[in-house]
Amino acid sequence: MANELDELTGPVNNEGRDVAVIEKQLPVKVGVGSKIFEVLLWILGIIPGVVFLFMKIKAGNYLSQLQQKLQHDASQIDNYLEQRVVILQNCAKLLDKAIDLDKTTMTQIAAYRSGMNPGDGERNAVAQQIDAVGRSINLAFENYPDLKAHAEIADAMQQNAYLQKEITAARELYNDTVNTWNSRIYEWPTKMIVAAKRGYTTRIPFTTSAEIKEQARGTFF
Repeated sequence: MANELDELTGPVNNEGRDVAVIEKQLPVKVGVGSKIFEVLLWILGIIPGVVFLFMKIKAGNYLSQLQQKLQHDASQIDNYLEQRVVILQNCAKLLDKAIDLDKTTMTQIAAYRSGMNPGDGERNAVAQQIDAVGRSINLAFENYPDLKAHAEIADAMQQNAYLQKEITAARELYNDTVNTWNSRIYEWPTKMIVAAKRGYTTRIPFTTSAEIKEQARGTFF
C-alpha cells in the first residue's frame, strides 16, 4: 500500500505558502447523540450513571484548573511587557538627552504604561505595538554608535533584549497552554460535554503582525 502522504513524489508547492492564525473563537457544541449517551448510561443502571457523573465533575475541575493556568501564563506575558515598557521608557529618556528622539515615541510608551491590563483579545495588539516602539528605539540607538559607550543606555538596551527573549518564551508557554485547552475541550465524551454545557470556546494563540512577516522576508545580510 502506498503512503497517503509521500514527501518524495509530491505534489509540492515550489512557490511556498504563507499561513496565518484565524482570529476566531469556536464554541464547543454537542449533538443529540451525546444526550442520548448520557440517558442510556442511567438506563443501564445507577452505577454507570453515577460513575459518568463523577467523570464529568473531574473533567470540569480539570478544565477549571487549565483555565486558571491560561490566566497565569497570560499574566506572565503582561508582567514582562510592563517591565519592558518601563525599560523602554527609561531608555527613551536617556536617548532624549543625547539626541533629538521622536517625541511620539515618548508619548506612545507613556500611553502603553498607563494601560497595561489588556484583555485576551487586546494583549496581542499591545505586544505588537510595544515591539514597534522598541524597534524605533533600536534604530535610533544604531544610528548613533557613540551612544553605545554610554553605560546606562547600553545597560537599558541589554535589559530590553533580555526581556524580549523572556516575552518570547512566555508567549510560547501561553500558546502551548492554549493548544492544550483547544484540544481538551473537544475530548468526547466527558470534557466536551462539560465544555459545551459551560459555553466554553477555543482560544486564540499569539500571532505576529503583518509588518513583522514582511520584515522576515527581507534580506538581512
